[in-house]
Amino acid sequence: MAFEKKIRELLQKREQAKLGGGQKRIDTQHKKGKLTARERIDILLDEGSFEEFDMFVTHRCDDFGIEKQKYYSDGVVTGFGTIDGRLVYVYSQDFTIFGGSLSLAYAEKICKVMDKAMKVGAPVIGLNDSGGARIQEGVNSLAGYTEIFQRNINASGVIPQITGIFGPCAGGAVYSPALTDFVVMTKENSYMFLTGPKVVKTVTGEVVTEQELGGAVTHGTKSGVSHFTADDEEQAFLLIRKLLSYLPQNNLEDPPLQPCDDPIDRLDESLNDIIPENPNKPYDVKDIIYSLVDDNEFFEVHRNYASNIVTGMARFNGMSVGIVANQPKYLAGVLDINASRKAARFVRFCDAFNIPLVTLVDVPGFLPGTVQEFGGIITHGAKLLYAYGEATVPKITIVLRKAYGGAYCVMSSKHLRGDINYAWPMAEIAVMGPKGATEILHNKEIKAIENEDERTKFMIEKEKDYLEKFATPYAAAKYGYIDDVIEPRNTRFRIIRSLQSLATKKDVNPPKKHSNIPL
Repeated sequence: MAFEKKIRELLQKREQAKLGGGQKRIDTQHKKGKLTARERIDILLDEGSFEEFDMFVTHRCDDFGIEKQKYYSDGVVTGFGTIDGRLVYVYSQDFTIFGGSLSLAYAEKICKVMDKAMKVGAPVIGLNDSGGARIQEGVNSLAGYTEIFQRNINASGVIPQITGIFGPCAGGAVYSPALTDFVVMTKENSYMFLTGPKVVKTVTGEVVTEQELGGAVTHGTKSGVSHFTADDEEQAFLLIRKLLSYLPQNNLEDPPLQPCDDPIDRLDESLNDIIPENPNKPYDVKDIIYSLVDDNEFFEVHRNYASNIVTGMARFNGMSVGIVANQPKYLAGVLDINASRKAARFVRFCDAFNIPLVTLVDVPGFLPGTVQEFGGIITHGAKLLYAYGEATVPKITIVLRKAYGGAYCVMSSKHLRGDINYAWPMAEIAVMGPKGATEILHNKEIKAIENEDERTKFMIEKEKDYLEKFATPYAAAKYGYIDDVIEPRNTRFRIIRSLQSLATKKDVNPPKKHSNIPL
């Protein structure tokens, strides 16, 4: 055959490209408990669905002797495939080639798949395992990173962007993951930081390990940079696949509707008794969430960060929904800086991708103290307020127990264009709690009572009075701020009927170049 030699040459080059930096480096990667770039893609995507771009790209640098070392793909594998039959674009950094360091050609490959994803309206998934910028390429490497950042920014709110961190991600490289919608990290091998332990020690004198400074646990619990923490890479891929099942392909589509056998009118009698009689006693709001959603399945986001608020994805009668819920089990469910930031980001993501919001409210207020005030709780709390007020997706709110003061306003109240606002009969909606209100409203009378027992008795009576007159759902319901007071066991049915009624909702914000959210 005339072209047999050419075909054989092609196949040889493909095999060479698939070896990355060579078998020895692949073995080293495996010894670290890490998969290779192509192995990651094979596990993440549907079997046999991956179509690769730019397999034969090499770097174009002629300095520092690097011109003598050239590898096909140049350290990143790019292309498209499917997850559960739905199109996704993917890039996977190859640590076996120059430690996964980024060159200009490497960046151009990533930019190409991001551009294609934007054109067709499909999610982008980046799998990171890189030593950072390729020093030999100097400013070209920095230019390459920045081109990627610009595309992350352009794609934000248009197509879902998900990043998996499976090795080092340091310096300027961290900004691309930070610009994406969700970050997944693995416990053993992944870490992210702007400046590493050596620089930290030199500049500040602090002694810290890579994992302590920027490991999965650190970013999953302290900084909130990571949304999901996986035990290993395989679990991380399952998390990514699960996450995508709740999301639309782009901002012009609705989330996928799943078949549902869970009855719409399923009642849960336990909900009628789940709120403790003592208003200061905690309970786990996740028990309520699991009870309400389809098949008791809740996909939590930021599980280990700012635990006083719960965020995540679920379904009601097959419809994807974002859930935000105060968590009385932690810090009594108060809103603080981290909780406000966590929830605001989640609300804005759901709004960007047409995912309705269900908010479960049990919030005594904002966390007081100098740490919070000096840290800017006013600005951070305003982020959540802004996110809910800006959101145009269907918004359903259920006040479970407490909704006091400014925290009532912030948590998707009727006044922030909440579409349907319900309350349970035990809900307390007021400017503040009964004790504080009584001390202010009856200050002179309390001071005039000298006998301590009589003073206590007077305060108890006035607190009860306040609860009955003001801190009830009916006080808000008489103004239409609460659309209905519902029986807890019927909550699932009421949410689903509300979502069905809001399926064709249209709401718009005033024309503007962009908003100026308090950052």
